[in-house]
Amino acid sequence: MYNPAMHRPIDRRRFIGSIAAFAAAGLTGLPAFCAQPKKARRGHGPAAALPARSEIVLRNAYVMTMDSALGDIPGGDVHIKNGEIVAVGKAVKAPGATVLDGRGTIVLPGLVETHWHMWNTLLRSFAGEKADQGYFPTAATFGQAMLPDDMYHGARLAAAEALNSGLTTVHSYCHNVRSREHAEAEIRAVRESGLRARWSYGWPQGLPDTQVCNLNDLEGLHRDWQSLSNEGLISLGFAWRGMFRNSALPPQVYRTEFETARRLGIPISAHVGSSENAKGQIEAHAKENLLGKDVQLLHALSASPAEIEMIAKADSPVSLSPGTELRIGYGFTKISEFLDAGVRVGVSVDTTALTGDANLFGILKMIRNIENAKSHDEFKMSARRVLELGTIDGARSMGIEDKVGSLKPGKRADVIMISTEQLNMGVFTDPSHMVVESTQPGNVDTVIVDGRILKRGGKLTSLAVDQIVADAAASLDAVRKRANWR
Repeated sequence: MYNPAMHRPIDRRRFIGSIAAFAAAGLTGLPAFCAQPKKARRGHGPAAALPARSEIVLRNAYVMTMDSALGDIPGGDVHIKNGEIVAVGKAVKAPGATVLDGRGTIVLPGLVETHWHMWNTLLRSFAGEKADQGYFPTAATFGQAMLPDDMYHGARLAAAEALNSGLTTVHSYCHNVRSREHAEAEIRAVRESGLRARWSYGWPQGLPDTQVCNLNDLEGLHRDWQSLSNEGLISLGFAWRGMFRNSALPPQVYRTEFETARRLGIPISAHVGSSENAKGQIEAHAKENLLGKDVQLLHALSASPAEIEMIAKADSPVSLSPGTELRIGYGFTKISEFLDAGVRVGVSVDTTALTGDANLFGILKMIRNIENAKSHDEFKMSARRVLELGTIDGARSMGIEDKVGSLKPGKRADVIMISTEQLNMGVFTDPSHMVVESTQPGNVDTVIVDGRILKRGGKLTSLAVDQIVADAAASLDAVRKRANWR
């Protein structure tokens, strides 16, 4: 989430006041942005090894390939070998492969999430009902009190929820990198989960808008990325502040950060035009040549028709987050405006501090309902179209459509199986409507990422959920005490 506080001065003063109070409390004796000493990790030793990739075939399922040529295949099979989809169709021959019975299930590509502050999943549903307890002062105060271990536990909780909810790709936009150790702790949590991900390096909470973030650490991570990437499953990005945050950033700050990321050749993401009150921000970026295929815009609620054309011309993708945009009062998500202009669009969780959970099925349902409501048209956006946003279009927006987003031979095996025989799914009717309108995380029976089975029979296979939740709760309690949060 981006706070367009420069357009809301009262909120900004309250935000700054909360930061000042935090500083006055003297939570540490260290300079604000120095790395704090690491503590021993609680409740977990070496991470369990990820399941091995095996040869499997999903048999007799309703297969939604999300590929325009292959379409849907009732009673279809998906053959997976060495992490790759090798065949999709009916009665696929796969001698020796382990068979997963797909009867009573819908099989489709794993969901692609495009922007999530996974570190602050530790603050789930923590944003309160008062201005000084809202999302921004809460995230800033707690963020500044977090040790590397806390970043690990927040991201690990998010990663486990992602897999449980049928997400196979996530974009961890980490805007609380307080040190190299903080960065590596969150990356480790994502790596241990087995998720496909982009991990984007960002500024630490509380960093003045006049100060450049630690680009030396960014360059160091870029240099060492091969050892951190889980054999290429995780890519590196840059969580850029853009030209505006709590105030207008000086050119020597935003240009230095932008040009460093461009030089390194890593994708850039920024909250731009996040609120309907933040008008003109997208045009300002366009005039400075700060858009492009490698620059993902987050929210973009203030986009005018002219600015949408600028985005389309620059081929910048946009990530939509209706769950948080509605919750925080930013306005109604623009959807068809971007799609009609040919903009690549993805869907995101953003932060569970506001949304409460990471159910992307619910967010897709919300997007469709918003679009139909704004248009006063029951048929404005089809279930199939919104499901594309969560799969193949999300992959296109992240530049990974050659790897994931549809079930097609040659693509990586990121696949989910949804059970249709539970009470909330009821009888089998239209599969697109069933997925968008009825599916909940509890209906996700099986999750496969890069050929590894990470959820089966409704249970995660390599992550200990009870331990993860207990560790996150203990971590939050420690951070809360460290932050002297009432």
